[in-house]
Amino acid sequence: MSDQPFRYRVYWEDTDAGGVVYHARYLAFFERARSDWLMAMGFPQVPMRERDNRLFVVRRIDIRFVAPARLEDELAIRIDVEHLRSASLTFDQHMHRVGDEQLLATARVDAACLAADRFAPARMPEDLRTAIQQQQQRDKQ
Repeated sequence: MSDQPFRYRVYWEDTDAGGVVYHARYLAFFERARSDWLMAMGFPQVPMRERDNRLFVVRRIDIRFVAPARLEDELAIRIDVEHLRSASLTFDQHMHRVGDEQLLATARVDAACLAADRFAPARMPEDLRTAIQQQQQRDKQ
């Protein structure tokens, strides 16, 4: 779904004593990319919560670690929407190292849309759903 990957640098705070990215930090990089993806689509999360009373929560995440990311690597994360429903979506994310394009990790993320005031399932904003559908159509061409 993302035409251009979202890029992030690995810093000391992301690594263990050996300079390898700590496994839990992969979650943070994947989360950051999804947040940046929403902003790039024109739907930052704070206005969506305040204006539309909507937010997204992760229901499930499956990560497959392929190769280690290391200190000072530049990471590129691509995002595709695998399934789109009225109140949920499934993301397929791929993390590569910039330069050698080595696949480092993949994540499949099930996210639910909630009414922010009740934390109950709710339809996502129609304009966001339409924007995702339009992007999916462009990706198929």
